[in-house]
Amino acid sequence: QVQLVESGGGSVQAGGSLRLSCAVSGSSGYTYSSYLMAWFRQAPGNEREGVAHINSFGYEYYGDFVKGRFTISEDNAKNTLYLQMDSLKPEDTAMYYCAAALPPVRFGLSAHEYNYWGQGTQVTVSS
Repeated sequence: QVQLVESGGGSVQAGGSLRLSCAVSGSSGYTYSSYLMAWFRQAPGNEREGVAHINSFGYEYYGDFVKGRFTISEDNAKNTLYLQMDSLKPEDTAMYYCAAALPPVRFGLSAHEYNYWGQGTQVTVSS
């Protein structure tokens, strides 16, 4: 089984920054470097939406609402995923989740394609 643990959430004012981390452990039969890793978020009353993903080729993809404000990255040696969030807005307030999809999934931010999920870390942005 694979475990994902997020950290780094908190409360910031609009325009501020946060860096989220997701530590991955456990075994799936695949190495971490082969996973498609992603960040999702869900605000109260809203559906879960994809924020960004990074695949085993280093290909990054972002949701339209990110617009250059967020950067996804990972450290394969540490089995850790990151999300640098800058220029935060109140509408970014949500629970942020990291997720892992096993091969052969290589692209996409459809939640149903992801096999493992963390418990989430809360991000609150005040105006």
